[in-house]
Amino acid sequence: MTITITAFERSPDGGRGLARDTRVRWALEEVGQPYQVRLVSFRAMKEPAHLALHPFGQIPTYEDGDLALFETGSIVLHIAERYAGLLPDDANARARAITWMFAALNTVEPPILELANAALLEADKPWHDERMPLVEDRVRDRLKQLSARLGGADWLDGAFSAADLLMVSVLLRLKSSGLLDAFPNLLAYLARGEARPAYRRAFAAQLAINAVKPTGD
Repeated sequence: MTITITAFERSPDGGRGLARDTRVRWALEEVGQPYQVRLVSFRAMKEPAHLALHPFGQIPTYEDGDLALFETGSIVLHIAERYAGLLPDDANARARAITWMFAALNTVEPPILELANAALLEADKPWHDERMPLVEDRVRDRLKQLSARLGGADWLDGAFSAADLLMVSVLLRLKSSGLLDAFPNLLAYLARGEARPAYRRAFAAQLAINAVKPTGD
């Protein structure tokens, strides 16, 4: 059976590749697995049929035969473990790559999401102007640590892996913020990820959905 993933019917990012289905699309493109996409509206995401797949009413979900998964990190890890191309064969290198996958989602992404939420959802709060520099500093601290560890390497640990796929996806949220400008190696790292043919295909597929004008508009 063909793998089926879910994605926003109309993505909040307008197709800029920030919605998390792009990460799953990218992983599937990297390993050369065909897939189909079922688009869901915000209303449908909260209805029983979708909640049976994702108890928190979000996207993406992943279905392959009798297997249904939610949570982007879990889905990407499953793809990487099932198909060749996203994890090293060496056991220790594989373990390190998986560690970096968790680091991308659990250590680097949270302050970046906090920054996005502060900018989008808290701009009208009286304490917004005082809070923003603190949030930005937390992001800079993580970027300094990541930059120091990456150094002059192309990828996090040897060859490109699922760890880089997730880390690049996380850093993409900062692309327009200016915060990456102080870290040339991270900018170059991000550019290498975006230049991968599999990423370009995933990005184009997500953008194409959002370029279609909905019926009735």
